[in-house]
Amino acid sequence: MEQWAPLGFRGAVEEFKRRLIETALRQSGGNRTHAARCLGLQRTYLLRLIRDLGVSAPPPASFAGVPRRPVVPAAPSPLGAPLNGSCPPAPAKSVDTPRTPGVK
Repeated sequence: MEQWAPLGFRGAVEEFKRRLIETALRQSGGNRTHAARCLGLQRTYLLRLIRDLGVSAPPPASFAGVPRRPVVPAAPSPLGAPLNGSCPPAPAKSVDTPRTPGVK
């Protein structure tokens, strides 16, 4: 706890948020939408926090055929537990299948 003393309460809270967001971004491979989901935040709010707190965010992987970076193994969060345990899984893409009338 002594390491937070020079920062004061607000500084310590900002540093905690910064580290938590950086960890979520690393675990999501830079994908801000997935990081926001893991943290239980709206994507736009996460983007504002990244900007306001000066978070060093890895660039998101490109969709232009450039291979994605490998996801860094789960590092402990500032709370001591890996974030990946509390992150909801990405929603599965549903495939519409024709249904037979009268059959459930």
